[in-house]
Amino acid sequence: MVTTLAVLAAAHIVPGISYSGWGSLLGASLLLGIINAFVRPVLLLLSLPWIILTMGLFILVINALMMMLVSFLIPPFQVDGFWSAFFGAIIVSIVCWIFSSFFRASDGRIYSITHHESIKPANARLVK
Repeated sequence: MVTTLAVLAAAHIVPGISYSGWGSLLGASLLLGIINAFVRPVLLLLSLPWIILTMGLFILVINALMMMLVSFLIPPFQVDGFWSAFFGAIIVSIVCWIFSSFFRASDGRIYSITHHESIKPANARLVK
């Protein structure tokens, strides 16, 4: 769901990204999540010298390539070129980072917003 909102934001902000319907948007965000989980770590490992040389900026290029791959595999989701994918990947990264900060605790675990074990109950009187 977070990735879907991030791709939706990128499609509305970046002029070169478009989708034909909610199905293509959901499919693109699902495929982007799957590719980011399985393909991206391999590419990050293979391009480690470039990432070190550019002080991490090459990760943005990898993210843009992942978005272009999703566009290639799902034709109703279109990314016009590399720069549209580049800026779209930046928007997706920022939006995912913002939304995931609501669900991720300081220990790295993901909790729901309504229940967190480290929140102490209040020791206060109830005023009626």
